[in-house]
Amino acid sequence: MTIADIRKNAEHKMQQSIEAFKNSLTKVRTGRANPQLLDTVHVDYYGSMLPLSQVANLSLLDARTIGVAPWEKGMGAKIEKAIRESDLGLNPASQGDLIRVPMPPMTEERRRELTKVVKNEGEAAKIAIRNLRRDANEAVKKLVKDKLASEDDDRRAQEDIQKLTDRMIAEVDKLVVSKEQDIMAV
Repeated sequence: MTIADIRKNAEHKMQQSIEAFKNSLTKVRTGRANPQLLDTVHVDYYGSMLPLSQVANLSLLDARTIGVAPWEKGMGAKIEKAIRESDLGLNPASQGDLIRVPMPPMTEERRRELTKVVKNEGEAAKIAIRNLRRDANEAVKKLVKDKLASEDDDRRAQEDIQKLTDRMIAEVDKLVVSKEQDIMAV
């Protein structure tokens, strides 16, 4: 394995950490309705638990309401129950074949709690990135120890990996600030 391979591998893993962070941010509720909010809800479909998006059509009815249209008539009650029992704090209401899921308005206190959650998620992502930096630096040091790379290569590689780490952490910070503004917007 060369220094270039180590750097490329570290960059790929750091990018995956950021993608995982972005994915976890979609689950944090803002004041607006977003069909992705229901991605974590699973419904009992003939004995197997399936994601809501596989048994119903999710759409935005307006800025504060998600519409859930089951593909089978008998699934309405099960879907409604699954949404109600999820930890999202939502209260769905049936209207014929359509289930309306209104987003309750968020209090100032709840908004502040959610910004703390976002900051903690961001910190966890940064820690993951720093751990990847440490692993990459150790791999480079091992190459130097095994006399497969020079100490100059080691120094250059560490500077390069540090720049990569700084760039990734800046991206996480940018995502955190963006999500906080989203949450605090009334």
